[in-house]
Amino acid sequence: MLLERRFKEFKEKQTAQDFQDVDFLEKQAELIRPDDAELADRILLRVKKLNKQKLTRNTRSKTSPATVTPSVKEGDKPSSMNGAETKKTEPNSVSDTWQQKIKNKLKTPFSIFVVLPTVLFAFYQLVWASDRYESQAQVIVQQPDSAATLDASMALLSGLGVSTSSGADPQLLQAYINSNDMLSYLDETLDLRQYYSQPEADMFSRLDSDATQEDFLEFYQNHITVEIDEKSGVISISAQSFDRQFAQKLTEQIVARSEWYINNIGHQLAEAQLSFIKVEHQLDEDKLKDAQVTLLNFQQKYRLLDPTAEGAAMQQIAYGIEGQIATKEAELKALKNIMSEDAPQVRATANDLEALRKQLINERNKLAEDSGVAVPVSEILSKYTDLKVAMEIALQSYTSSKISLEKSRIEAYRQLKYLITVQAPTTPEKSAYPDSFYNVSLFFVLLAMFFAIIRIIYAVIYELK
Repeated sequence: MLLERRFKEFKEKQTAQDFQDVDFLEKQAELIRPDDAELADRILLRVKKLNKQKLTRNTRSKTSPATVTPSVKEGDKPSSMNGAETKKTEPNSVSDTWQQKIKNKLKTPFSIFVVLPTVLFAFYQLVWASDRYESQAQVIVQQPDSAATLDASMALLSGLGVSTSSGADPQLLQAYINSNDMLSYLDETLDLRQYYSQPEADMFSRLDSDATQEDFLEFYQNHITVEIDEKSGVISISAQSFDRQFAQKLTEQIVARSEWYINNIGHQLAEAQLSFIKVEHQLDEDKLKDAQVTLLNFQQKYRLLDPTAEGAAMQQIAYGIEGQIATKEAELKALKNIMSEDAPQVRATANDLEALRKQLINERNKLAEDSGVAVPVSEILSKYTDLKVAMEIALQSYTSSKISLEKSRIEAYRQLKYLITVQAPTTPEKSAYPDSFYNVSLFFVLLAMFFAIIRIIYAVIYELK
């Protein structure tokens, strides 16, 4: 309704002659279009009607002489002639009308901004775009089964039954395949940059010869696909190139380098873990050796194999001498009661008692002689006990570290990972990209939606003025 109102206002502003002038109306439509496209289209619709009316009048004028021509003999013949001439002129008028409609359609914004770009894009997709072939491979990361390779004792030490988690391995491999390190390796082995920059490929499909490393990496990632099956853990690898053989070769290199990467990670983890445990075990072994040497030097210093046992034996001897001394003292006292101190028997008994007392002192000092310096037996036994305990602790620590070392070796073995090829890289028979029908259809739909949104926005803005 608003459009018709604006058209009516436009009509009232023009003279009757100008409103019937086709050229004038077309010029006015071009002038009005920047400000009001709908009114311009409505004026062009008026122009179409005038052209159609003009065409109809021309047709009638061509047929009118035949009808005016007087009949000489047969009155029906002129009318038949008029009918023939009308039939001859009708096809020309219809074709001219359709041509005019087509021309008017081609001048519409939809044709300019949607149809024409779609036609150009379809030409690129169907004729100009380079074919890309895709090779596919499937791999899976596996770890060795410790239960099938270890004996029962080692399995007990290793805590068998607690499996090492490998859920992050596929994501780790996916990240490495898309990394700059993998790209550098492929560029070094296959000269990937030069291949993707070959002039035989179209300018939109190939890599720029002066592309930066970041652009090269992005281009590479757009031509590589890595997908992970969360349930089975199978990793699908796809690589695109401009010919079949290179696509297969590229995928083979990616799989080979991925296998090296997975094995290298496993070995690095195993070596790091073993190195730490080996250092700790060596420290415990050195401590045990030091404790043994210290104890041996102590035994050699005092010439004792086992001071505790030998001290007990000597103590028994001392106890025996003390018993003899007590007996002799009793005997001497009894002799003194019946004899004088100068009696030979009393003197002999006194001498025996003195000898036993000296022997007792000598036996007690045997464990206490150190280069002429008296050392109490208790102190020797205390030092020996400390050294013995230190050696036993070092021995226990050494035994524990030995068990830890064996366990770490088992764990290191369990840390090793292997990349198993489920499907070898394939040789494609037909190009996978570009998918022309899908691309053109999607391009047309998106462009049409964008055009419709712009028209709606423009109409809303115009109505709000």
